Amino acid sequence: MANRNKILVPSAREELDKLKARVMKEKGYDVNIDRPDDVKYEIAEELSIPLKKGYNGKLTAEQAGKIGGPIGGSMVKEMIRMAQEQMMKK
Repeated sequence: MANRNKILVPSAREELDKLKARVMKEKGYDVNIDRPDDVKYEIAEELSIPLKKGYNGKLTAEQAGKIGGPIGGSMVKEMIRMAQEQMMKK
């Protein structure tokens, strides 16, 4: 499955992948540091959503949100926590 997410700073992709791996590992998921996007398949399996590698056009928006929501939501919460921590240091 092609990663279609566009990030503002393309050179940040590696660090975002590290963040994803760390956050999802802390949530108890088995994350391969080299392929952090694979955690979505573990989440889909838990939710009984038929996500497979390649084309998934038959998934509903609701199903896709149930898979991506926990990942993105956890990452955003962690980024906010990190920003607050940095602000407290200043």
